Amino acid sequence: MKDVIIACDFKDAKTTLNFLDQFKNKKPFVKVGMEIFYTEGPSIVRELKARGHQIFLDLKLHDIPNTVKSAMQSLSTLDPDIIDVHAAGTIEMMKAALEGITRQDGKRPIIVAVTQLTSTSEQVMNQELLIHASMEETVLHYAKNAKQAGLSGIVCSPLEAEIVKKFIGNSFITITPGIRLANAAKDDQVRITTPAQAKQIGTDFIVVGRPITRAEDPIAAYHTFCDAFLGEE
Repeated sequence: MKDVIIACDFKDAKTTLNFLDQFKNKKPFVKVGMEIFYTEGPSIVRELKARGHQIFLDLKLHDIPNTVKSAMQSLSTLDPDIIDVHAAGTIEMMKAALEGITRQDGKRPIIVAVTQLTSTSEQVMNQELLIHASMEETVLHYAKNAKQAGLSGIVCSPLEAEIVKKFIGNSFITITPGIRLANAAKDDQVRITTPAQAKQIGTDFIVVGRPITRAEDPIAAYHTFCDAFLGEE
């Protein structure tokens, strides 16, 4: 269960759908984040599902447990394939999220917890967030909390995915943004690596946005990432 997820961080549905229409023979796994969801609402998820795309609904829920549970109950009707919350919301909140997203028939999407954003450096984490452990220790601790809450995995940088797999196990899913080709611009990402390195580490999903969506040839760029991460031709 590995895949390349395209981060469709576009301003509106028209731009998103026009971009995806370029993929004639493939329905890539896509991430729907705050930018497009706050503009278009649930309709964009329904449209993408109707077109045959798998959806990572990346809204990073973080609130009191009861609020997150109720929000997850609402979002479950959209049938996302992956959905996330913030690990910093506590084990109790993550358990409530899991309960809320689980349908009456027992089915639920993969639910993962965001640990530390790939735009956050260890220095910023220490000085601004007052978390004085190392980045690896912090992400691993959050991963253990997510596992205890019953979640399927975490979102982390590829730099921490290896230690999470080592101490929690290969079945615990890691989703890693911050993927760039060698010598590519970092943009606002701090903790990054290449798709080939992510494959070697053993991460399950890589999330790629601007290196594909803003490429001169998005289809070719997508296949370059797939080839490096999945071994596809």
